[in-house]
Amino acid sequence: MTARAGIAPDDLAACRAAIRTGSLSFHAASRLLPGRVRDPALALYAFCRLADDAVDEGGQKAAAVLRLRDRLDLVYAGRPMNAAPDRAFAAVVETFRMPRALPEALLEGLAWDATGRRYATLSGLLDYSARVASAVGAMMCVLMGVRDPHALARACDLGAAMQLTNIARDVGEDARAGRLYLPTDWLGEAGIDPEGFLAAPRATPELRDIVRRLLWEAGKLYFRAEAGIAALPADCRPGIFAARHIYDGIGRAVARAGHDSIARRARTSAVQKAGWLGLALVRTGASLVMPRSAVIYARPLPECAFLVEAAARPAPAAGRWGEGRGGAILAILAELESRERARRGMEQPGT
Repeated sequence: MTARAGIAPDDLAACRAAIRTGSLSFHAASRLLPGRVRDPALALYAFCRLADDAVDEGGQKAAAVLRLRDRLDLVYAGRPMNAAPDRAFAAVVETFRMPRALPEALLEGLAWDATGRRYATLSGLLDYSARVASAVGAMMCVLMGVRDPHALARACDLGAAMQLTNIARDVGEDARAGRLYLPTDWLGEAGIDPEGFLAAPRATPELRDIVRRLLWEAGKLYFRAEAGIAALPADCRPGIFAARHIYDGIGRAVARAGHDSIARRARTSAVQKAGWLGLALVRTGASLVMPRSAVIYARPLPECAFLVEAAARPAPAAGRWGEGRGGAILAILAELESRERARRGMEQPGT
């Protein structure tokens, strides 16, 4: 017997366990999705989450990205690795004809992480957010059978808003790990030296103002994103409303702490999540009778336009690297391969 989207029950159970322990916010919101979407979404999130963890937490980031590239190759060749997330994601790719450009964008964002890339401007940070978060939003739309460009643009807004919220929450944690995602021009305007901040992260008034500013940008994107929820199938709306409010709730927790995400990492409680799940149900009911907002027709973020274009059309039977964007991602993968060869050479005996 198989589960929805051709996913084997044991593989789905493994994906569910990975999400339950690794992504509490998504696990909570997914409970309100219909089963036909929830099961493939669990497979999608498990593959993306485990890939992100391999790069984020591993000591050999370049090697982790290159392994992920190989796993993605095998998935799209119909010969996934013998691992539950890979098998489950391969079933999703085949069932929904998932455009390869979408998981490929995620891979590109993880490659940027592996190279330690920093972002000079908010637009640069949105470029990164498009890859590691908005791409997932676009893939969720594909699972729902939604390929309308306006709805896809709003899903990308929601992914970017969530990523900006995550970055605002994790400033201290990232800094202690040597990572910096805050726009460096904002730091410069505030008189904050990036290297000095990473060496001794402190929640100065200037740093708190940057966190506040980042959450303000996220708030604008949450507002834009809401207009697209009414364009989703009615039974999918509660889960997406829940995700929107749970992640926004994380940002509000950061704000209540005085925008200090250095001293501690903001968290939300199970009671709060339950409240947001209830709010999602109420808002879904209202969305069934309210007229559609004209905001849905807003242009996509320039940084997300390539995702909207890719998701709006069904994928060919076999995807190819880049699907029109091959040069950029192949270049950074080549850079990572060069780094990995150099690292291995340094580790050889007698070198």
